[in-house]
Amino acid sequence: MSVVPVSEAQNKEPDDVTDLDLDDPKPVRKKGRRRSTSHLKAVPQSLEERVEIKQAAEEYARQLDKSRAMNKNELEKHSRTLMDQLNKPEKYLGFTMVMIGNFFWKQQFLSIPFNRRMLLLPHCLKHAEGCPAEYSEFGLDCERCGACSIADYKVRAEQLGYKVLVAEGSPVVLKIIVSGYIDGILGVACLNVLEKAIDKVLIAGVPSYAVPLHSGDCMNTTLDESWVWEVLDKYEPLPERPTASYIPLMRASARMFEDDFERLLPRIRTREPEKADRPVAFTEAVSYDWLQNGGKRFRPFITVASWYAASGNKILTAGDDTPDIPDHVARVAMAIEAFHKASLVHDDIQDEDEFRYGRETLHRQHGAGHAINIGDHLIGLGYRLIHSARDLEPSVAMEVADSMSTAHIRLCDGQGSEMAFQESPDWDITPLDALQIYSLKTSPAFEAALFAGLKMAGHPMADTDKVGLFCRHVGVGFQILNDLKDWQGDLDNKLRSGQDALALRPTLLLALALKVASDEQKQLLRDVFEGRLDDISEEARLHKIRTVFDDCDVFSKAETLVERSQERAEAIIEDVDDEHVQSLLRFFLETVLARDEGPTPAEHLDPDSGDPPPKPDPKPVMVQLGIGV
Repeated sequence: MSVVPVSEAQNKEPDDVTDLDLDDPKPVRKKGRRRSTSHLKAVPQSLEERVEIKQAAEEYARQLDKSRAMNKNELEKHSRTLMDQLNKPEKYLGFTMVMIGNFFWKQQFLSIPFNRRMLLLPHCLKHAEGCPAEYSEFGLDCERCGACSIADYKVRAEQLGYKVLVAEGSPVVLKIIVSGYIDGILGVACLNVLEKAIDKVLIAGVPSYAVPLHSGDCMNTTLDESWVWEVLDKYEPLPERPTASYIPLMRASARMFEDDFERLLPRIRTREPEKADRPVAFTEAVSYDWLQNGGKRFRPFITVASWYAASGNKILTAGDDTPDIPDHVARVAMAIEAFHKASLVHDDIQDEDEFRYGRETLHRQHGAGHAINIGDHLIGLGYRLIHSARDLEPSVAMEVADSMSTAHIRLCDGQGSEMAFQESPDWDITPLDALQIYSLKTSPAFEAALFAGLKMAGHPMADTDKVGLFCRHVGVGFQILNDLKDWQGDLDNKLRSGQDALALRPTLLLALALKVASDEQKQLLRDVFEGRLDDISEEARLHKIRTVFDDCDVFSKAETLVERSQERAEAIIEDVDDEHVQSLLRFFLETVLARDEGPTPAEHLDPDSGDPPPKPDPKPVMVQLGIGV
């Protein structure tokens, strides 16, 4: 058998990041992009004004194209147009966005049977004092005492067949939707919570209807109760659901790791339960658990969804059945996840991270030796999965395997560059240097996932440089957002803000600061990073770093580079001829670069301005709403 040459596009090194205009001294922000949105989340105080905006939103939504889901930027644009027509102040923007979103989805939500809907209620509707209910893993376990409005909604909804969730904090529903039990959401929440949920719910194509609370202070707040009753017990079937949704494909991707996992990846040493506790079975048991559980499985979803879209299948909507995915496609998608999980296990050891997926990292649980071995075992599982994808053409299997191996090598190059910098810091690092490391650390895995799906479908885009260029821009944008997120904290993995900074990683923020900092500021950064200020607290050291970053305007510049990465990726999408693939790439981009609202970097972790970030709730909770990567 002759060896099939890998395409020229697959062999290119991912260092084309020079078109981001790094020398532009003045960041230009798009309208609608902001760090703080608290001034945009006021609810009109009078019922008359709330009804006025609601009715105008219903009329406005009638003209909207409902063939595809909107993203948050599009919704904001429509909302600003409506507010201009109504001559309303900017502070009502969040409320108006919720109203237009409601009427974009209302008829589709009403067409969902009651037993396929979820009612999501906030804990702050309960009486703050004297509530006898306890929290379970699914939220508040209400006792039907009749003391608060939660009981009224809950009882009626359950009589109709709704799934009801009373939960603290942000909505926690997309995981439940992907599990296959729910097709639509009726939610009651404050605008703070709705803002965090709205982007990912919209682009995923989840029919939803929200009733905003009148305030966000979480102390016995009120709402327009009649607005809940307007939709709670209404059912109006439609001939078809017109808006495309990726929910069925999310379910298909989740099913690979749930119902089909043992069939797609049969166990060897832990196949028989009585042998599972033996020492020889330990590594397989932990590896299978780590592969099957934890994370959002975005990369295997991209493989499945790109194969589906590139194969010319019909566009799906939220109420459609979960599509069947051929075993060879599922196994290749699972291989992507196995390689990704292996890299995370090793990365956690190298970075001395403490948490992953909300639990202790493997090296903290079992020691570094076991963790290294488990990571290697996961790499072996990836090879086995590709080999067992027997229905793949040999040439396709070879190109997919080559793409994944190239991605792994590039990832190691990027991680090695980061560790080399930590061991011997280069204080002349440039923003371009940092971006090249970024393009190695994240982009290759995205590229391998997208390439595999397109190649298995025989799509011509797989053999062009568009896949690599698109994923490069998305990956760089994602890594920059991760820099910014590091200064906001991350309750899933990093429990304290600024840890990447203290670990002396070659971040873009540091490179941007060094480019324009004064000699005095550069020396201060070196003193902090090189341990000459260990006599002060960690919070004080972070405050000094942040002060230099603020003075050098690095957060704003980083946001601008995210926007430029997004613009480059959008230009590639527009150049794709296939409408189905184009739609998927747009979803890919919007999902990866979705911003999770939080405190601005300049306001967070100031030792003189407030409390440190909260610790995770020790009670078991379900995964927060959103599709992470």
